[in-house]
Amino acid sequence: MTAETVALVTGSLAEARLARLADELRSETLQPQVVNVGVKVAALMTAEILERRLKLPENATRAVLPGRFRGDLDRLSRHFGVPFERGPEELVDLPGFFGRGGVEPDLSRHDCTIFAEIVDATMLSPDELLAKSRALRADGADVIDLGCLPDTPFPNLEDCIAALIADGAKVSVDSANPEELARANRAGAHYLLSLSEATLAIADEGDAVPILVPAAPADMDSLLRAMDALEAKGRRYLADPILDPIHFGFTASVVRYAELRRLRPDAPILMGIGNVTELTDADTTGINAILMGMISELRIAAVLAVQVSPHCRTAVREFDRARREFFAAREAGSLPQGFGGGLMALRDRRPVASSPADVATLASEVRDRNYRIEVSDDGVHVYNRDGHHIGVDPFDHFPHLAVEGDAGHAFYLGVETARAEIAYRLGKRYAQDEALKFGVAGETAESLEEAHKLSFKNAGATLKDKRAERARRADAEPAASDAGQDSDT
Repeated sequence: MTAETVALVTGSLAEARLARLADELRSETLQPQVVNVGVKVAALMTAEILERRLKLPENATRAVLPGRFRGDLDRLSRHFGVPFERGPEELVDLPGFFGRGGVEPDLSRHDCTIFAEIVDATMLSPDELLAKSRALRADGADVIDLGCLPDTPFPNLEDCIAALIADGAKVSVDSANPEELARANRAGAHYLLSLSEATLAIADEGDAVPILVPAAPADMDSLLRAMDALEAKGRRYLADPILDPIHFGFTASVVRYAELRRLRPDAPILMGIGNVTELTDADTTGINAILMGMISELRIAAVLAVQVSPHCRTAVREFDRARREFFAAREAGSLPQGFGGGLMALRDRRPVASSPADVATLASEVRDRNYRIEVSDDGVHVYNRDGHHIGVDPFDHFPHLAVEGDAGHAFYLGVETARAEIAYRLGKRYAQDEALKFGVAGETAESLEEAHKLSFKNAGATLKDKRAERARRADAEPAASDAGQDSDT
């Protein structure tokens, strides 16, 4: 087998460290070769510089550029006649990059439908419901579930269903009142939550797909009879054995889902997760990951998510990411590791990108006044040509920073050292001039298509960028001087 020769393009500051990594990566199938373009900081390379200076090894089959390179890869591929790719942003992640062939996971697919409940739908106007529906669908919900409150009339139920359907939503109605479920079925709702063998006749009043539940808690026989009755009529359904809260039957209820799958290998099943996420004082990213693991293994077709408690406010978004990452992992026959890390909110698997020795070596080579900030195992490093200081608290760093009389510069360094402290204490990856990443729990609103591309975003969260944005919005005072000059990325 002929080993693939891959050119690892870099600058002078990272060359020695990249060469050590290349030696570790070298194998019978991979021969990485480090190519120094002759610039100090690799991220500052442009396509023009590469076209002038880069000399690829004769047998190179592709070239990998630093993750923060922002030039035109297609242009470079055409110019040099081999594919150009962006690698990871940090050298420490290079082994993982080559471990999956340099291909980002495909998170465009899944096989689990998300129902998102609006628990107070009875109290909302059609316009208010539309606003909530659009927000939940933007987070990944496929079906909007209208929750009906006990002993509370829902006189405009039909109007609300019609408004949501006209807006492009699929609608389910969740009620303990058989009359409301019958009205919902006649009004064109797509799903009914929930029917048991005692209320199956409601299914005959329209085309809505019923979610079937046991007639009494843990009564699996009644659930199976209801499933048999609808199958005999050729009707679709989703079966829900009911997930109970922790210390109130949780483990036994998990076993019921597994038992239902054993008894009915092909039956469509729904799991409602609110009894666990809403009723447990724990971050929902981890809970959703474990529940998604069961759902993925049991091939559960749908999940009902709730966002009532403030700590569950991103449950739908989290579960949307979970279903995509776990589907990709299952299709690859893999553990759910290395498929985007969207549920890694408070910790990162590799929080430190540089060892203390790596940072010390780099600091010794810096010849300018611009401050670099890095996080390593021993704390937060701040360095430039005039010194190298290690601490954690930003107040410990401030006396060593020559920013007297420069409020903008002091503000910028305060923001960055505070970010670095948070990253160090939590175990998150820190990169100067970039916001900390908290997975989907901390994402700002954007289209799901863009979020699941794992695409690279423009570098920088500097004071200059923030000021420019504020100036554009206000169309008033001009942006102040650049305080983001300290970053070398």
